[in-house]
Amino acid sequence: MSIHHHEHHNKSSEALRDFVIGMSDGLTVPFALAAGLAGVTDSTSLIVTAGVAEIAAGCIAMGLGGYMGAKTEREHYIAEHARELHEVTTMREHELSETAKILREFGVPEAQVPLVVAGISANPNKWVDFMMRFELGLERPNPRRLYQSPLVIGGAYALGGTIPLVPFIVWPHVHEALPISVGVTMIALAAFGAFKGYFTGQKLWKSALQTTMIGAAAAGAAFIIARWVS
Repeated sequence: MSIHHHEHHNKSSEALRDFVIGMSDGLTVPFALAAGLAGVTDSTSLIVTAGVAEIAAGCIAMGLGGYMGAKTEREHYIAEHARELHEVTTMREHELSETAKILREFGVPEAQVPLVVAGISANPNKWVDFMMRFELGLERPNPRRLYQSPLVIGGAYALGGTIPLVPFIVWPHVHEALPISVGVTMIALAAFGAFKGYFTGQKLWKSALQTTMIGAAAAGAAFIIARWVS
């Protein structure tokens, strides 16, 4: 009788990581700003205006950060790939020794190492790819990340930042909108934390609690400091 074993692993994609980065800051920073302003003004229009301006600035800054990060990652990979290609061409014996060392570290039997090394080094391009991954720990970047990363990060930031502002748009008075904004954002932070925990392999409740506490601490500090300064 055969037993079928199914393993389930959550693999965080690059797009998911970008979404987490954008949403995490988007939920926290505009929420803290709205809470801080609510401590010193009774004007919901002022809070909404400042919040929208902050979301726009945050989207641009976060998006550009994502673009520059993806661009730097790509340029670094290209430079290292060119260097590695040069080394396998001009320092062949040294690179053959490095390849054999990597294989031994992976537990390849000594008797099989020369055969495997010969197979890997037979194709220079595949050999370079092998060394990039297992010697330098570098994966070939997805070229789509140059535009995908800023769009995902910026979009997630805008989505997260809109949540704490909606009550100030709907309710005309700050004393009415603030507690609703706090409640809605706390729920959103908890849900996002659980979502993040699911895809990163953490306990859902722990990730949700950590994310909620960070958002609450930022908003609480902003509210208290604004009141104190005013």
